[in-house]
Amino acid sequence: MSAPILPPVAPGRRDHRLKSILGRPSGVLVVHELYRSLQGEGTFAGLPCVFVRLTACHLRCSYCDTPHAFNHGEPIALRALLERILAIAAPGDLIEVTGGEPLLQDEALPLMSGLADAGRVVLLETSGACDIGPVDPRVRIILDLKTPGSGEEQANLWDNLAKLKPTDEVKVVVCDRPDFDWALERIREHRLVERCPVLVSPAHGRVDAAELAAWILESGLPLRLQVQLHKQLWGPDARGV
Repeated sequence: MSAPILPPVAPGRRDHRLKSILGRPSGVLVVHELYRSLQGEGTFAGLPCVFVRLTACHLRCSYCDTPHAFNHGEPIALRALLERILAIAAPGDLIEVTGGEPLLQDEALPLMSGLADAGRVVLLETSGACDIGPVDPRVRIILDLKTPGSGEEQANLWDNLAKLKPTDEVKVVVCDRPDFDWALERIREHRLVERCPVLVSPAHGRVDAAELAAWILESGLPLRLQVQLHKQLWGPDARGV
């Protein structure tokens, strides 16, 4: 059985959250959703993208908008999943591996490498609470920085920040002004804007996007305001878009 890449948090805290992926056969991924849509976030926002949403997450962020991915999914062998992804992807489509937390399933690593071998631009959306070191360098990592308002600040693996490439991105979801000020401190401390693009998003229903825009302008940093395009187009509760 493949062991998940787990962060160093207290034993027992996460076990009950991983039942849906523990015990799966080696070489199999548990997939919650597979669909084609427009990329709703990041520097590729607006472009066609195939989303591979893997099941399970060991975190419980206060603003999580994908709790439906925590428990249910279809076991699919790695080779079969690669074929299914490429079958629905149009030429030039991005492919994003997301979750849940996709790095909890080791098979996500060869999956992403296989997609890169096929000539695809591969994105990885990860919580920042799992080691990104083993990820294929061809993959563009979108790394979350968990604020105090998320309820999961202690899960940040700070060593990940030194592993970021210029083609990667850091995403921060802020829940209020103290969250934003906390984020500014971390961004300056780790010189993140010198490493890669840094995007700041308002937690849905908790921070007004125009207010966040004003904070960014006041900061003097080259941060990018990010709103979730898919929620603007299809609404906050739509699935598979």
